[in-house]
Amino acid sequence: MKKIGILTTLLVLGLSAVAMAADGDPKSSALQFFIYSAVAAGFGIAIAAFGCGIGQGMAVRGAVEGIARNPESSGKVTVTMLIGLAMIESLSIYALVIALILIYANPISSAMGAFAGLAK
Repeated sequence: MKKIGILTTLLVLGLSAVAMAADGDPKSSALQFFIYSAVAAGFGIAIAAFGCGIGQGMAVRGAVEGIARNPESSGKVTVTMLIGLAMIESLSIYALVIALILIYANPISSAMGAFAGLAK
């Protein structure tokens, strides 16, 4: 686990130099920022979907094992499992909202529209 943290830190530090590199053209810089935001949104959704899928699978597995050991408690276990699955799914929806904010509510996206108007 420690290796993953070190690798992530090195990756973030290595990519920050690329993200902060500025050239003289503001149009190109805004476009790069928008592209990096879109890529970050895609990675965020992918990681959230992967994590939520694993979490939901583990929850269902635990619920099925619990019901198999004690069939009388199936009602309570099912209700608790469904509430837990809804909470796990809400985390994925939060990631989607953040990704949409990165893409559409970004001040650079409005600047991109202005740049597109200047190009014509």
